[in-house]
Amino acid sequence: MAGKGQVLGESLLGEEEEEEEEVDPGPPQIDPATGQVIPRPKKKKRRVNKMGRRKLLENLSNKPTDFQIRVKVLEARQLQGGNIQPVAKVTVANQTKQTRVKKSTNSPSWNEAFFFNFKKSPADLMDELVEFKVFNSKKLRSDSLIGSFKCDVGMVYLEPRHSFLHKWLLLSDPEDTMSGAKGYLKVCVCVIGPGDEAPSFKPVASEESDDIESNLLRPAGVQLQPATFTLKLYRAEDIPRMDSAFMQGVKKVFGIGEEQKELVDPYFVFSFAGKEVQSKIMYNNDHPDWNQILKIGIQFPSMCERLKFIVRDWDRVTDDDTIGTNILATSLISSSAGSGPEDDQFDSFLPTFGPSFVNFYGSTREYSDLPDEYDDLNLGKGEGVAYRGRALVEIQTTLGELPEVPVEDINNDDILRVQKFMRRRKYKLHAAFLNATMVSAIDAPVEFEVSIGNYGNKLDENTAPCPSTTQPTNAVFDGCHYYFLPWSGTKPCVVVESSWEDISFRLEGLNLLLKIIDTLEANIEQVRIGIKAKLPTPELAQLLISLLDQLEQDCRKKLPEPTPGRHVSNELDRLTRDYREFELETIANNVIKLKTSATDVLEAMAEVENYLQILKNIAKEPQNSMPDVVIWMISGDKRLAYYRIPANEVLWSQNPDYIGRLCGRLQTLQLKFPGLKAEKEKVSEVPAMLRTKIWLGLANEDDAWHRMQTEGELAVYAETYENQCNIPVVGWTKKGPLGRPKWSDSQGKCSLPRESFEPPPGWRWEGDWYVSPELSMLFDKDAGHKTYMEECYEMHSRLPGTSWGPATRPWTDVKGDEMAPKDSVDLPPGWVWEDVWQIDLSRAVDEEGWEYCVESTMGGYGPVEKRYHLCRRRRWVRTRKLVEDAKQKKHKLIQEKKIEEAAEGWEYAPLFNLKFHATERTMDMVRRRRWHRKMICEKKGADCYFAMKFEDEDDKEDFNAAYAAPRMFLTFKKPFKYQMRAYIYQARDLLAGDETGLSDPYARLSFLTQSSVTEKKEKSLCPTWDQTLIFEELEIYGDPRAIEENPPEVMIELFDYDKFGSNEFLGRTKAVPMVKLDPADARMPVLQWYPISRGQEDGGELLAAFELFLLAGSDLPFLPPKKGDLFLVPNGIRPVMQRTAIEVLCWGVRNMQKFQLSAVTSPSIEFECGGHVQESNVIKSTKKNPNFTENILFFDVMLPREELYMPPMNIRVRDHRQFGRKPTVGIHVLKSLEEFRCDPVQAELAEDDDGVQGGLVNGGRGGEHVIDMPAEERKVERKSGPQIGQPLKSFPQLELPALFRGKQEEPDPVVDEEIDWWSKYYASTGQTHKCKKYIEKGQDKIEVYQTHLEDVDFTNGFSDFCSTFELQRGKDEEDEESSVVGEFKGGFKVYPLPPDPNDEMPSKVFTNLPSSTPEECIVRVYVICGIDFQPNDTSGLADPYIEIILGNKKISDRDNYKPNTIDPVFGQMFELTTMLPVQKDLTIRIKDYDIISSDDVIGETTIDLENRYLSKVRATCGLQKSYCIAGVNQWRDCIKPRQILENYCKQNHVSGPHFYGNNSVKVGKKIHNLADYEPNKPVDPNVGPADERLALHVLHTLPMVKEHVETRPLFNPIQPGIEQGKIQMWVDIFPKSLGPPGPPFNIEARKAKDYVLRIIIWNTVDVVLDEESITGEKMSDIYVKGWVSGIDEKQKTDVHYRSLDGEGNFNWRFIFPFSYVPAEQVMEVRKKEHFWSLDETVQHLQPNIVIQVWDNDKFSMDDFLGTVSLNLNAMPMPAKKASSCKVSMLPDITTGSEVKLVSLFEQKRLRGFWPVYNDDTGTRTLTGKVEMEMELVSVEEAEERPAGQGQEEPNMNPKLDPPKRPETSFLWFTSPWKTLRYIIWRNYKWYFIGFLVLLLILLLVFLFLYSFPGEVSQWIVNG
Repeated sequence: MAGKGQVLGESLLGEEEEEEEEVDPGPPQIDPATGQVIPRPKKKKRRVNKMGRRKLLENLSNKPTDFQIRVKVLEARQLQGGNIQPVAKVTVANQTKQTRVKKSTNSPSWNEAFFFNFKKSPADLMDELVEFKVFNSKKLRSDSLIGSFKCDVGMVYLEPRHSFLHKWLLLSDPEDTMSGAKGYLKVCVCVIGPGDEAPSFKPVASEESDDIESNLLRPAGVQLQPATFTLKLYRAEDIPRMDSAFMQGVKKVFGIGEEQKELVDPYFVFSFAGKEVQSKIMYNNDHPDWNQILKIGIQFPSMCERLKFIVRDWDRVTDDDTIGTNILATSLISSSAGSGPEDDQFDSFLPTFGPSFVNFYGSTREYSDLPDEYDDLNLGKGEGVAYRGRALVEIQTTLGELPEVPVEDINNDDILRVQKFMRRRKYKLHAAFLNATMVSAIDAPVEFEVSIGNYGNKLDENTAPCPSTTQPTNAVFDGCHYYFLPWSGTKPCVVVESSWEDISFRLEGLNLLLKIIDTLEANIEQVRIGIKAKLPTPELAQLLISLLDQLEQDCRKKLPEPTPGRHVSNELDRLTRDYREFELETIANNVIKLKTSATDVLEAMAEVENYLQILKNIAKEPQNSMPDVVIWMISGDKRLAYYRIPANEVLWSQNPDYIGRLCGRLQTLQLKFPGLKAEKEKVSEVPAMLRTKIWLGLANEDDAWHRMQTEGELAVYAETYENQCNIPVVGWTKKGPLGRPKWSDSQGKCSLPRESFEPPPGWRWEGDWYVSPELSMLFDKDAGHKTYMEECYEMHSRLPGTSWGPATRPWTDVKGDEMAPKDSVDLPPGWVWEDVWQIDLSRAVDEEGWEYCVESTMGGYGPVEKRYHLCRRRRWVRTRKLVEDAKQKKHKLIQEKKIEEAAEGWEYAPLFNLKFHATERTMDMVRRRRWHRKMICEKKGADCYFAMKFEDEDDKEDFNAAYAAPRMFLTFKKPFKYQMRAYIYQARDLLAGDETGLSDPYARLSFLTQSSVTEKKEKSLCPTWDQTLIFEELEIYGDPRAIEENPPEVMIELFDYDKFGSNEFLGRTKAVPMVKLDPADARMPVLQWYPISRGQEDGGELLAAFELFLLAGSDLPFLPPKKGDLFLVPNGIRPVMQRTAIEVLCWGVRNMQKFQLSAVTSPSIEFECGGHVQESNVIKSTKKNPNFTENILFFDVMLPREELYMPPMNIRVRDHRQFGRKPTVGIHVLKSLEEFRCDPVQAELAEDDDGVQGGLVNGGRGGEHVIDMPAEERKVERKSGPQIGQPLKSFPQLELPALFRGKQEEPDPVVDEEIDWWSKYYASTGQTHKCKKYIEKGQDKIEVYQTHLEDVDFTNGFSDFCSTFELQRGKDEEDEESSVVGEFKGGFKVYPLPPDPNDEMPSKVFTNLPSSTPEECIVRVYVICGIDFQPNDTSGLADPYIEIILGNKKISDRDNYKPNTIDPVFGQMFELTTMLPVQKDLTIRIKDYDIISSDDVIGETTIDLENRYLSKVRATCGLQKSYCIAGVNQWRDCIKPRQILENYCKQNHVSGPHFYGNNSVKVGKKIHNLADYEPNKPVDPNVGPADERLALHVLHTLPMVKEHVETRPLFNPIQPGIEQGKIQMWVDIFPKSLGPPGPPFNIEARKAKDYVLRIIIWNTVDVVLDEESITGEKMSDIYVKGWVSGIDEKQKTDVHYRSLDGEGNFNWRFIFPFSYVPAEQVMEVRKKEHFWSLDETVQHLQPNIVIQVWDNDKFSMDDFLGTVSLNLNAMPMPAKKASSCKVSMLPDITTGSEVKLVSLFEQKRLRGFWPVYNDDTGTRTLTGKVEMEMELVSVEEAEERPAGQGQEEPNMNPKLDPPKRPETSFLWFTSPWKTLRYIIWRNYKWYFIGFLVLLLILLLVFLFLYSFPGEVSQWIVNG
């Protein structure tokens, strides 16, 4: 629709734009003030919800990827200024490229493409800017900018196909924005990532793209306005320390120091669209009050999306460090949705924000002098792992002004106004930890810390202590592989008190929207499952209706409002709320409409997904100032892993609709390693899995949390540790060098004597202090193990020169601590010895097992005895095995231990910072025990922090503000016992772990405190384990109903077993078991496919099911049947089997790569499905024939009936080598056989299927099939078939011309030079202006596919006969470019068989196969043109040429390279011969010609000729539209249509073809008549005989490849996945056995013809008079200049001096020779770019002639008076009289359609007046008229009728006389007499005459006076 300006920021995403209709399609209106096109008013039909720009670029990866940004600068129009020399510059992410300079025009056409390559992460790239600038190259650089336009890459990326195509950009002056449009620039931009298809930059055929208004990219219908982002920056808090304390320490030593400083010097940076402004630096301040205003000037609306806030730390010496980055999308804080309520739209608002805090996240807060390994997180890349402070800011946007100063101070009123936004309320964050499993840190005690903001940060000394961590606990082995924390019935709880602003109304609104989204997604999923399960339509409709009802009901829910007095809201809150209400209302209304109008479920679902996207777009809260909750796993002082939860997800509210979705709910969290470290180092383990409940709410509402804890009792304990050390002689004592207080916290940092604890106010003690041993101490080292190896070392020593004897400690453990002798090692109850004590000889020892060293405490043992060795030892081992029931064992053990240890409760360690253990060892120097005392709360909400009493002032100093935090526990009375059964059936498509390309997979399951492992399956990527794993006696605390509602997750990890080294991780997945509280529950779990992933990569799928039984007294279901020691998957859960046939077409292998350095020559293939294996025969030599001699293999197997459970087909290629070796050289896993399913072929139907089989083709009972035919005709039929066939087969040389020579000799084929193959091509691509004559004749068109032929729908990639399966090998390492090592060609058919083996088998599907022996073929490759090649030269162009490779043949067309172009027209045909399938891959490679260096490859594409040859759609040679025996559409195939039709019928078992005469034919059951296809007689004189034409028409009704051109993308191995351009081409394949092919098409590129343009400048009229003469009159010295645009050789007339009335007479001839392609109406210009260029660059330009009128000046620059540019193809008719010549005769951008245009190529000659104008001001003003005559002649005519330039000889055709100029026309200082006569005399004539008369009079008077006295006296005398 013309006039629908694309408005940015609004319909940019354009999922669905508004449908609208124009009010008036009249010409565009121009605003006189701005020169802008005024947008036309629109009338709405209906509003379709748009996505808006709210769909942000989210979840972008941070992994660097190859990207390419292509920019094509096409042309500019209406650039400001006349007669300028424009040049365009494009800058993308700091890379700049520029176009050529165009001479003297303000509408330049460049048509130049630029390619920018990046290896950047998508997240970074989307923020970069794309900037277009147009300069006037004549001016000085400082003021040469005409206008510019910029946007960010993300904006382009969000467009359809990631591109702007043929868009006009409105250029404006970034400095002076009120000055309006500076011109328009037409560009194409696209962003291409790996695997993206590049859109074509070719111009659209329709002329509408020239309609600037409809394609204009300009901000929302308005002028670009100057605007200012004003950021009021008030303050920041919680900024972490960034500087070293070195100087502080020095000052302290010298006693110079003042009070302790905060070691950070923050300043704030605000950046947008490439500009940034920064605040002042606040030295030594971690809570700076900046109170400054930062301003950035922008063009509004801006094309950039993201505001960045960065806090940096100033450093005197090094670079400033970034503390944190926050990115805010402008679309979240503004709306450009519409223009007002009358449009049924939401009012738009400018970006506004705050006052509100923004939070910064990044790396951990703890300062270290070492470089921070997670520094990237502070730059906003990746997920920040810790809170790093917050800043209070406010943003306003003001339009119409730019900032004068970027930074100023905030006034006091604002500082006071913002105080109310800083009002805090007390919040409590509660967390209960129920389980911690799969813990990876096992060397030291582990604790979990919960923090919000900086509250709860245990490692920061500045925060008040609070019970934010669980007690440190050692991880315990779970009996199989993993470790867990043994909390048993006392689950640790933590509570963090914090103070934040109360923004609950924001977070509650967000929670409401998220809940609506969750419900909607769940409902959509249900409908999807219904569609997948193919439910009947009424049921689906019911599901859909209930989904819509629920959605409508949800959208009507009320959004929370701020409560006055409790909440303080700002402007953005109000606007966001209104916007959300508006959107919800709109969705609700649309849902009602949809309910009534929906007809199709899928369409309705598409609409619903649109609503979902809108909801997601509004479910964002830009002003979420409450920091996220972060859970850290800490071991010692080291932070290991974290998990971040947005605060709103766990926020409590009184209204159930507003509660966070995870608030107080049991959830399973998988912790993450911080940063990208884990990804880079390929850490496969899970740091830990946590089951926890988290609750956040106001402190006065926290009884809600206590009410939720119905299952256990919340208890609070005071905790302190008693520390002792072991001093020789004295023994254990509290005195002596403890290194920590006698009573302390677990870290030993502060002193906590028991007696100094006082219950906080509102609390009282219950009971006394008691010893509470740490639980993990109660677990022995063998806990959880089924077998355990006891070891002890026998120690000997000697003195020098003596013999060996027992040492002082004869028996020790591995650490050297003394032990009892081996024979007195006790066997624990419940264990038995498996064998006797043995010497361990599997180590570096001598033959008796001894190892020697100099001194036992120093270590360094070796197996060889030397004389200086004084110690030796040997290791004795003995294995014991657990026999007693684990249940009793555990119970008894814990009882015994508790009794034994409870009294004492000591834990021992060599030093305090090492791991503690329960039993004392020799090395232990320290011990400690834990004391607890229970507290009870008497007053609700009282703080439970202890204020400690201190006698000693020094103690107070040490201790952190004299506060201590208690421990909290959720204690459960008793656990419930459960049993879990895991049914692991099979996996498919696992990752390869071994070099062979296979794995030896096994699965390991972890469920709470137990784990178990399946058996391993050898060498398979699709193992079927069919195993049930049973987890006995699981103790789970808590209400079984809660467990049923929210069961714990099962974590399944897959590994590849390796004999040596550690087993390789293959991926993991999670599952949730079905919970049965009553074992008699009849529900059956269903096997499901769970997706496996390893990091970012997909690792296959696992088919499994899980159930969890509560052991509640009643009996469990029977155990599943056993196979050996293993349980199988029970019936009812395992899939139902049925007898199935799989036919395998085993055709051949191709392109096998070398294996272990030698070629694969004799392969065979093994197929395995569901445990059944079939093997093909062996190919003798792949070099001679890579096909198998026996092609069909048959499986008769039992396979699951349901497709879901079908096992994959494993294809394995082995090579047969010498000595019987058969290495696996390639594998392919076919995940699903679904697409190969077919119905069995019924034997009896085969007879009469569509007249199949029989008929005349196969002999057979011919008579029965030819129906209703008179006897004579039948005979004729029988005779005629072979007659035509025979000569064709036996005499191939009697091809078409021979058969029809008789007829054809009289009329010679018609040849028209304007009709060639290119006419057919252009007619088919819609470029009608290049082939008008061809279209008038109505001749054939061809199919032009915009993709490769394999992707065209009906061809199915030519896999109808056989498919190509890529073979992989070995481990898939990321660094390898591609792991494809060959191809297998074959096919499969899967169909059910009768269950009874005695029933008759259906007949085979694969029959009538073509011969598998090699076939010699002629291949013709036609390459037409290239599109958008990647430029390889610095000029931004390339010199491409073609190279064809087929097998070992190579054709290089290097001599015919196309210089300086990236859109070359090749027009070349190459002919080769080949043997299929030995040489089947045809590669067309485009290379770039270089003189010096080697030629670079631009890109290549490969075509599999064999697939085309074998395909039934006959892709060897595309069928032409008509059968012609001469002319441009001459038949080129080697067999004629009739023969093709016969072959088709034979191949597809169709009866026929039976011809009745020449005009009708029967094929199958249908009769075709020629008259139906050709109602009128064909016009083309070259058509062939009727029967062939009829056969061709029939063929066109069949699925066959028609005559076509395909567009193939090119790829370069250096940048895999990124398209390097495209070529248009096609391939013909002619098997030699069918005879020689027809003549090839001539596709040579069109040649230009030479023309001469003669222009006679007769006169000029009404030229503006530019100068004043000395005498003060207006005049001009006129001359005319002319040139052809692009050739730029200028010619001038002589000067008509002193024109006083604007008239000039010249009679002057310009002569412009040029080359022109008539068929395409373009001028071809060949010229060298620079004097050093080797080749001429060819450009195709419009034939524009520019005529300018100038004023000649001798002593200064000539003055430009006016110009006119005429396109010789479409120029306005000249005016006959000067008076009727006006500017409105000329076409303008805005009034293109009203002027009548003619072509000089048709008219040949024109004479008349044309106007010249000047548009310096931006509007055209008439400055004169030129009378001229234009004549266009060909070169031949020019030689026959010569004419000279100017008035030179030969001055003829016509002869030009010198102009009759007025005598006043001359140059003054060359003609002094003329000057006197015409200037001086003419102007001063009367002065001269008067002067002479006066002179005469004076002379007379003088003479009179002189002679008078004498005469008088004479007279007197003489009387």
